[in-house]
Amino acid sequence: MIEATNLTKRYGEKLAVDSISFRVEPGTVTGFLGPNGAGKSTTMRMIVGLDRPTSGHVTVNGKPYAEHASPLTQVGSLLEAKAVHTGRSARNHLRALAATHGISDARVTEVIEMTGLESVAKRRVGGFSLGMGQRLGIAAALLGDPRTLILDEPVNGLDPEGVLWVRNLVKYLAGQGRTVFLSSHLMSEMAVTADHLIVIGRGRIIAAGPVQDIVERGTRTSVRVVSPQATQLAELLTGPEVSVTSTEPGSLVVHGATAPQIGEAAAAAGVVLHELTPVQGSLEEAFMSLTQDTVEYHSTMGHDGSAPLGTTGQEAAR
Repeated sequence: MIEATNLTKRYGEKLAVDSISFRVEPGTVTGFLGPNGAGKSTTMRMIVGLDRPTSGHVTVNGKPYAEHASPLTQVGSLLEAKAVHTGRSARNHLRALAATHGISDARVTEVIEMTGLESVAKRRVGGFSLGMGQRLGIAAALLGDPRTLILDEPVNGLDPEGVLWVRNLVKYLAGQGRTVFLSSHLMSEMAVTADHLIVIGRGRIIAAGPVQDIVERGTRTSVRVVSPQATQLAELLTGPEVSVTSTEPGSLVVHGATAPQIGEAAAAAGVVLHELTPVQGSLEEAFMSLTQDTVEYHSTMGHDGSAPLGTTGQEAAR
């Protein structure tokens, strides 16, 4: 379990994390979401003792990380995949970590096989691709068979097979009763991987709860309707609490009315329906809605619809 209480971090005048409190429970995959600069990486660094909180505190499995006598067996973390000795082979990198905790070579071999690094285990990690570096970082996190796993962007650089492997791995580990805490910018992947979400913006928690609750909170359910009498139906449905838009001829998107309500109204008016489908918003839509006021850097669109390279909303305002 990870438990943070009034966790705060300042870098000079910059307030990176602003008195946040949360709990990451064992047996679930908890996703950590937020725009760039929201405080995700800083929070993860404080959990594993790489940054000291300005105030507040955080514990892992009941203790501050630094107080664990055998931290690799308590917490496995992937925060920066490139934080390795580039002249070492993958196997020797893992052996060096294992030696600090008396972990056997058999376990080193086991995590190499588990992460698909057998064919490159003797190669210097300085020549690894981004994806291979991520696999090595995950192997290091798994080395001590830890109770808690903390992964910052674990699927970064992985191919589709690798993404699926990480998804199945974290679900398997959570199913064993372990605590799994991970961040990702891939909303579609987080939607099918995480059980619970914590959303952070400008250093503050702006939403927390089961994935479905977060989606429902940040989106509006709509109903897609297809009818040869779409214009008549739109006039029938539109009202103070119901909005209707048309995406293409004969097709409507209705907000503010349920599918049964639409179907009953159409039947009463003799309107033929070819399709009546409730559409739930996506996690990506919910994330954009929840964080729209906390995004630190906004892209600006050019006259041709393209984003000028290297320009942020703040820079454009200068």
